[in-house]
Amino acid sequence: NSYNIPIQLWILDSHPFAPPICFLKPTANMGISVGKHVDARGRIYLPYLQNWSHPKSTVIGLIKEMIAKFEEELPLYSLSSSDAARQSELLSYIAKITEGETDMKSRSKIGGKNEGCFNKITVVGGGDLGIACVLAVAAKGVADKVILLDLSEGAAKGGTMDLEIFALPNVEISKDFSASADSKVVVLTVNSLGNAQTYLDVIQSNVDLFRGVIPAISHYSQNAVLLVASHPVEIMTYVSWKLSMFPKSRVIGVGANLDSERFQYILRNLLKAELLAKDAWVIGEQGEDKVPSWTTSDNLAADQMEGMAARNSREKVANRAMEVLKGKGQRSWSVGLAVADLTDSILKDKRKVHSVSTLAKGCCNINSEVFLSLPCILGTSGVIEMVKLEEDPPVQEKLQSSAASIHDLQQQLKL
Repeated sequence: NSYNIPIQLWILDSHPFAPPICFLKPTANMGISVGKHVDARGRIYLPYLQNWSHPKSTVIGLIKEMIAKFEEELPLYSLSSSDAARQSELLSYIAKITEGETDMKSRSKIGGKNEGCFNKITVVGGGDLGIACVLAVAAKGVADKVILLDLSEGAAKGGTMDLEIFALPNVEISKDFSASADSKVVVLTVNSLGNAQTYLDVIQSNVDLFRGVIPAISHYSQNAVLLVASHPVEIMTYVSWKLSMFPKSRVIGVGANLDSERFQYILRNLLKAELLAKDAWVIGEQGEDKVPSWTTSDNLAADQMEGMAARNSREKVANRAMEVLKGKGQRSWSVGLAVADLTDSILKDKRKVHSVSTLAKGCCNINSEVFLSLPCILGTSGVIEMVKLEEDPPVQEKLQSSAASIHDLQQQLKL
């Protein structure tokens, strides 16, 4: 048998870099068969959409995959006359969605407060890190609304399913990019799970994933701060900046924020170096190449000889702290807590200093467009100001070396 299956493709301004948004468009006498490629509201989910990559992906190719998948599992069925009346409510809902009136926008007021004034955060990615970020943000009471955008194919599973079962207040799970509309902060935790063979292939696979995610996210939340937690964070923050075309101040990576907080804690509480902890930071790139640095030298003696002795003493303490730091892994819940701390500083305009991945061009004689962790003051518009570091030639050399290797990798990527 042959079937005519009515569909509706919505092409975003960011097309062809972002995939269309696809719906079934059932007539009044058609019902939707919920399956692994279609939800109850008629939204279509396909591997082709998830792996969309310009110029390889096309609308024609998308329709061919729809034909193949819908041959295996029909998405629509004929309604009886009694069922047809109930279909009108669903059709009305789909009409609102496709006209841009999402659930979030159609509710003009919640608790007597305009929805647009709410602190809304979207976390992209339903893996362990994404769920950890949602739980940490919810526990900290940072946002009025948290959207978990789960882009995985098929029904909810694992931790995402548990979130649905135990229904946290103010947390909503969606597969629809439009649910992220008007977010003030968008946290990116997704990583591709492709069959990459080399490190460059792994990064390129993530870049391909981001090419379908970032344009859609930036389309729905044009004034958001993008907070990148995906790996490698320096390169994926750069990719997010390029794809979103947001100003550099509104695209930041989690960078060495967690390491810096731990470093200061170790200095202050374990090594009893209160004065040093105040101005101490971990900067550079995540991993083995991160380095300790300082934002002031007020605690050093003015006399050159005494100043040198103080620097040597400080270096020894810093080295001990870094050794302790090496034994601390970065588990999902740890990064989630750091993400909640960063979003708190942004949404509440705290003007607090954090070591985050930011565009390092112009700092420490770095001339390339690379993102490195540097101490920055954060507020509602993202990075307000970069805090000046103490001049330290060995630290600057390490930053320049990191910048050169990151830039070399970026030059090999296909954006």
